[in-house]
Amino acid sequence: MDGRVAGLSPPAFRSGSDGFRAVVFDCDSTLASVEGIDELAGDRADEIAALTDAAMRGKVALEEVYGRRLELIRPTTAQVEALGRLYVERLVPDARETVAALLWLGKEVRVISGGLRPPVAVLARELGIPATAVAAVGIDFDAAGNYAGFEGDSPLARSGGKADVIRQWSLPRPSLMVGDGATDLEARPEVDCFVAYMGVAYREAVASGADIVLRDPSLAPVLSIASSSADRERLGRSPWRDLLKRADALLDR
Repeated sequence: MDGRVAGLSPPAFRSGSDGFRAVVFDCDSTLASVEGIDELAGDRADEIAALTDAAMRGKVALEEVYGRRLELIRPTTAQVEALGRLYVERLVPDARETVAALLWLGKEVRVISGGLRPPVAVLARELGIPATAVAAVGIDFDAAGNYAGFEGDSPLARSGGKADVIRQWSLPRPSLMVGDGATDLEARPEVDCFVAYMGVAYREAVASGADIVLRDPSLAPVLSIASSSADRERLGRSPWRDLLKRADALLDR
């Protein structure tokens, strides 16, 4: 079968079969179907959501809204812990299985987020991704659990920060980035392929700059995109065979 498993040949969009050695995921509206900062907003939800959307569409720089949002919300320890649980509850379809299959294949899987580190780390841990493979923004609380500031010098709290972090990671190449926002697209020069995941929120400015656009509410296609011919052969004999077939079907629609 020319190195391929029957019924699992690469989708038509693939021009090669080398796959990707590293896959980097955004968190909010990519691995989880929520924007964490919006979930923390409470009665300021509309105001915060407008600021978040403007930054994710690239209309304003992230650093212009990052600290402002947190000062408006002033989240407590309890609220941030609840957000971690919500991330897990609201995983996008096939996220858990896709990450598991990528790890099984031996891919380097990482999470990079402009969100708060504690809840992002909870989600990553649920997916089997170690804390050392997660980059997000730290947050501080006082002894009573009240908001006491954030990691203001984090590159992930400003525009262009994801590109800087990925560059410092020195990922194995070729590498793949999956995300939904303008800050994800900014990292395109530091990876070999950028996939715009639009299954939660469609952002034209991000989709137009992507190498591949995923519109369906499933992360399964990432497995197909990331897999080499040898990976596909292994997957064809694994518990993820059906996941790969579904991924191919979504890509070929």
